[in-house]
Order: sequence, then structure tokens, then C-alpha cells
Amino acid sequence: MNGITFLLVITGVMLNAVAQLALKAGVRGIGPIALNVNQVVPVGLRMMSEPYLWIGLGCYVISVVVWILALSRVDVSIAYPMLSLGYVVNAIAAWWLFGEVMSPTRVAGIGIIIVGVYVLARS
Repeated sequence: MNGITFLLVITGVMLNAVAQLALKAGVRGIGPIALNVNQVVPVGLRMMSEPYLWIGLGCYVISVVVWILALSRVDVSIAYPMLSLGYVVNAIAAWWLFGEVMSPTRVAGIGIIIVGVYVLARS
């Protein structure tokens, strides 16, 4: 994998991670969404006015374009597992931004993911 391809893959992964974080930030302001037909319109309107949700959706759109560019240059069997780096980024960012728990088990899982991606990237 050359430098441009690696940059495209990492950019796609990071945009996807940022999208998840933005969506989480957006729904934090809304709170738990009830699965109730009577709430569809009010909750939908509230969600449409939430800037973080729009940022998240925008990041997803851009990440798809970047991902298509990456897939045109690298095997999907190499690129797709790299998306697991998003788990690492999201776990650390959620701990830092949202105060989510970073237990020893999660840290161990993050370590396993990093080792796995490293092994895969070297193949």
C-alpha cells in the first residue's frame, strides 16, 4: 500500500469515526429516543435541528467518497479490516469527550485490534 492509498484509507476511517462521535454528541442533547409512533414527528423535527447530527451525516457522505477512492486502489480484504481502527479512535474519544468507561477489558481489546491491524497491514 503506497502513501496516497494509506492516506485515503486512514482518512476514510477517521471520517467514519468523527461521524459516529458527532452523531453521539447530537443525540446526547436529545436524550433517549422512544420507539413510539406519537413521537416520530416531534423527535424527527428536533433531530433535524441538531447541528451535530448534520455534521455526522456530512462526515459519512464524505467518508463514502474517500472510501470509494481507497477501494479503487487497494484490495477490500486489506482496506475493510482497517475500519476497525475506528473502534480504537471512538473508544478513546468517547472516554475523553463523553466520559465513557475505559475498562481494562476495553484497553485489552483495543490492543488486540491494533496488533491485528498491524499484522494485516504488513501482509
